[in-house]
Amino acid sequence: MSINFQGRVAIVTGAGGGLGKQHALALAARGAKVVVNDLGGNVHGEGGSVSAAQAVVDEIIRAGGQAIANSASVTDFEAVKAMVQQAMCAWGRVDILVNNAGILRDKSFSKMELSDFRLVMEVHVMGAVHCSKAVWPIMQAQKYGRVIMTTSSSGLYGNFGQANYGAAKMALAGLMQTLSIEGEKYDIRVNCLAPTAATRMTEGLMPEEVLKALEPQAVVPAMLVMASEQAPNRSIMCAGAGGFEVAHITLTQGVHLEIGPDTPEQLAACMAQVTDRAGEMVPASGSGQGAHEVSKAMAAHAA
Repeated sequence: MSINFQGRVAIVTGAGGGLGKQHALALAARGAKVVVNDLGGNVHGEGGSVSAAQAVVDEIIRAGGQAIANSASVTDFEAVKAMVQQAMCAWGRVDILVNNAGILRDKSFSKMELSDFRLVMEVHVMGAVHCSKAVWPIMQAQKYGRVIMTTSSSGLYGNFGQANYGAAKMALAGLMQTLSIEGEKYDIRVNCLAPTAATRMTEGLMPEEVLKALEPQAVVPAMLVMASEQAPNRSIMCAGAGGFEVAHITLTQGVHLEIGPDTPEQLAACMAQVTDRAGEMVPASGSGQGAHEVSKAMAAHAA
């Protein structure tokens, strides 16, 4: 099975460097026409220039591909809509959206300013919302779309000093869960990518030999699969250093207890059974949790 993107149009945000740049180059190398979006700011979201995006565009064009630059901030919905319109005017469709733009404002929660929490949420979460909202009606009309959210192990599993970043990245997993359900009938497949890659955002955080193993190019194959016609739907794919895994938000079998005055004590006494992961499941949607709990209640009352 060959993965190619001939005739497809992709938008990659935060594509002026690091992982986003590798995403844009890889999509273009396989035939996609690419909107290279980058505000041109630093890792903290400060400053801005189209030069970073244009440099990537120039590289794509030199290699024989097609690309255009865009410097919209993903926090500005009007600018994002104009970016999508730019793609439509140039190529008439949008097939792939890679929500990659992000910033860091790392500090322990006790020392973190609320303004830094809000800004990280605004860039990561609302940035992805703005871009997804802008392309959604286009993808619905053409009955085809691939949307990739960039989550993180910091959201899935936590990381010291990244309460804002982790909250934002887990929010994107939640956004993906619902959009994947709503988009399914239009063949809009929505997935999350949890990359482990050495970029500007990881400099100084890991030893040099580890950074060398975590080249951004090693994450790109996962993105290409999720951007392809054969893409899965509603998956959280982890990738780094040649490793590829899927993370799941699971539900244990748990227990059923009759509700009464001593239920808290009963629950405390059987927490080992509640947390037992044997037979855990991945509900098909949020209602699956409720259905599981009600089924256990009905079974208990029938016994």
